[in-house]
Amino acid sequence: MQRIIKNGQVVDESWHLIPREATMDQLSNCDDLIVPLALWVDHSKALLARDGGLGIWLDAGDEIEEIADQLDCFEVIALNFPAFTDGRHSSTAYLLRTRYGYQGEIRAIGDVLRDQLFALRRCGFDAFALREDKDPIDALQAFEDFSEVYQASSDVPQPLFRRR
Repeated sequence: MQRIIKNGQVVDESWHLIPREATMDQLSNCDDLIVPLALWVDHSKALLARDGGLGIWLDAGDEIEEIADQLDCFEVIALNFPAFTDGRHSSTAYLLRTRYGYQGEIRAIGDVLRDQLFALRRCGFDAFALREDKDPIDALQAFEDFSEVYQASSDVPQPLFRRR
């Protein structure tokens, strides 16, 4: 079982990340599932009728505007980082928190490393599924890397010079 960082703690993963190629007949009715955007687009009514929890995951090229009016359907929104150097979903998480007021879990998945965690949390992420070869307990130290931040973000809406 994978362990993730959620709200600053390492916890056992309880959600199942469904691969792109999955079909509806392969899905459990009662498990908590995070489904790819394409499956949601094709089968949203059937997915909502299930008994288990529902989340969605977006690839780096997917736009949050495609589901912006349906955000209340999801307990978890997972944003896939295909490469450590691809930060497009940092903006997506920020928009979810600030523009759309999403209060549910925003999870970073894919090529997620310790070096990204402090900045990703500031953008609005509250859960992190690290790359499988990385230790989530060691990665918790990332949240202690900096004692003060200068820039405004979703966690601190005013820049340092305005907080005086």
